[in-house]
Amino acid sequence: MRQALDPSLYDSTLIDALIDARSRFGDKEILEDQDRHPLTYTGLIRAAFVLGRKIASMTDKGERVAILLPSSMGVVVTFFGLHAHGRVPVMLNFTAGEANLKAAIKASGVKKVLTAKRFIDQAKLDDLIVELKTVAEVVWLDDVRKTIGLADKLYGLAAGAAPKRFRVKTDPDAPGVVLFTSGSFGTPKGVVLSQKNLVANARQVAAHIDLSPDWVMFNPLPTFHCFGLTGGVILPLLQGLKAFQYPSPLHAKQITDLLPQVNASILFATDTFLNQYGRVAEPNDFSTLKFVVAGAEKVREETRTLFNTKFGGVELLEGYGATEASPVIAVNHPDRNTPGTVGQVLPGIDWKLVPVEGIDAGGRLMLRGPNVMSGYVTSAEPLKWDPIGDDWLDTGDIVDVTDDGYVTIRGRAKRFAKIGGEMVSLTAVEGIAGAVWPDQRHAVVSIPDSRKGEKLVLVTDHADAEVAPLAEWARTNGAPELIVPKKIVKVAEVPVLGTGKTDYVSIQKMVEAEKAA
Repeated sequence: MRQALDPSLYDSTLIDALIDARSRFGDKEILEDQDRHPLTYTGLIRAAFVLGRKIASMTDKGERVAILLPSSMGVVVTFFGLHAHGRVPVMLNFTAGEANLKAAIKASGVKKVLTAKRFIDQAKLDDLIVELKTVAEVVWLDDVRKTIGLADKLYGLAAGAAPKRFRVKTDPDAPGVVLFTSGSFGTPKGVVLSQKNLVANARQVAAHIDLSPDWVMFNPLPTFHCFGLTGGVILPLLQGLKAFQYPSPLHAKQITDLLPQVNASILFATDTFLNQYGRVAEPNDFSTLKFVVAGAEKVREETRTLFNTKFGGVELLEGYGATEASPVIAVNHPDRNTPGTVGQVLPGIDWKLVPVEGIDAGGRLMLRGPNVMSGYVTSAEPLKWDPIGDDWLDTGDIVDVTDDGYVTIRGRAKRFAKIGGEMVSLTAVEGIAGAVWPDQRHAVVSIPDSRKGEKLVLVTDHADAEVAPLAEWARTNGAPELIVPKKIVKVAEVPVLGTGKTDYVSIQKMVEAEKAA
């Protein structure tokens, strides 16, 4: 099934798409961060060419170069600077830990890591840098900038005036970025997204939702997260919206205070962070927002209610994506918002459902389209990848789709347990806990059980959680008793990743360790 998208809209490299956006929207202010020194399109293009040339002098054309930076003007300039000179950015997740980062550097064939002393000092990552220096050269962008002289500035002026004469020509199908999956359910995988993939996904979102160039996109999500990179950087820059970058989604009060100050129109975040923002925000803090987009995890009813009641019905649009799809697959529309679903599949994406034994509603979602990745990197041959080609991408998600195209996520295929011969969605079980105790965070995993095959375990930060209220909710709402967890593990805090997603790997290990003990 498919809604068409004109290929001419996305058959472009990233740097050319940025240059074309300047021609389309004029030389307006387009990028800003908490330092409050905004850049115009020309300012961004000049800065990218100047910094990019410095990095090009110490790297080879086509080389993969890692970026270890928070959301900021600096990371955007660095990203496009690499593209202006034919290098490939590899976005490193600085919250992933030493082992995962070393593995990412090895798997992606990185020789140099670009970062900044100010960031490393503020984030207290000095020990991490010491370890990374054992596997790659760390290049301090602060030092690189100090070497920029008159000749570089003159080059920047010329490149800003005629960028297509100075940029290194690459192919739209060439790698645009290497990103790593969140690792919610296992070891992070390296994903190669082509330049065309990223441009196409931005165009797909813009074809689905009419975005005004007068708006401001507020992005607190890290650019090592595909949602933060495509939705928070590439989409606004290519569509003429000012992109405001904030370095950490954890600073709830600072973010909610900033929103009205910068006249934010759209806020991108995950449910975890939006719930925090809603709790600390004053009613007028969201007054400039046209709508809020939530992705990367299911939106809890508590979060939706908070937005509907406290903020005068600020529209909360739930979407759905995957790093392998650049990432947006579906999203609700401001005028056609159907809570409980993740909206309709974006234009230009073919999709089909493959039946799954034991699951009656929906099926396993398969995708094809211009936004679907080039392939996964292989640690055996880092500069190659396992290509997808024209094959279908298996999302690993079980979804249901209505006759008018609205998608409901039933859960990850691996997030189903077989109990007494019945397939049970662990996501649905989490929904029961959320309905009974909406103010707390919950996660459900399964462990082997000699009698019923598998047993459900609820991990929760609710100190008074008991089985009885869950069983009562199931009886009242007609849910079978077998989906009620009989074991509850109470924790001070349910583990989450740096992206805000629930860390199921850590939770599974915790539950298995407790069982073993």
